[in-house]
Amino acid sequence: MKKDDALCSTREAALLLGVSLRTVQLWVEGGALPAWKTAGGHRRIPRSAVEELLARRRDALHGEAPVVDCKLLVVEDEADLLKLYRLQIEGWGLPVQLITAVNGFEGLVRVGEYKPDLLITDLNMPGMDGFRMIRSLRANADFNAMEIVAVTALGREEIADRGGLPPDVRVFTKPVPFSELERLVRGRLGA
Repeated sequence: MKKDDALCSTREAALLLGVSLRTVQLWVEGGALPAWKTAGGHRRIPRSAVEELLARRRDALHGEAPVVDCKLLVVEDEADLLKLYRLQIEGWGLPVQLITAVNGFEGLVRVGEYKPDLLITDLNMPGMDGFRMIRSLRANADFNAMEIVAVTALGREEIADRGGLPPDVRVFTKPVPFSELERLVRGRLGA
């Protein structure tokens, strides 16, 4: 294989993966698909990374159900950010079942349905926000073992002004620290 055959452009990757050019760009920017920029500013993606993503997709569609060791609920109202969460978490290759919700009320419904081990939530959302959802969960002893992480653009003072959070809730500031979240999930799986 020539060196050029080992790489592809974002447009070629989009064609191979059957997704839009913008989707590939988001995957690259989010770290779900490894790439680098040439001196001219063009992205180059290893063809092997594209083939690996295709193989994972095929296995998910035709393979056996994966073993799940951790149920992870992500509550986020921004659709693009929720897609990025999905891509990042799927890229970790861990035995995690990802469940999503777009606001606090839907998050509470998902908690009741799936009993997740870990909840990652935004705080500032329309309808029921993350603050109310977290307070509702912590008021119910059935969910005390569930670990909760808030990922927010709000600062400490803003969080305090809105009533604060229970002391056991970890808080990370946006942009989403995916490497920290992956370490957290790996730690849970190792425990």
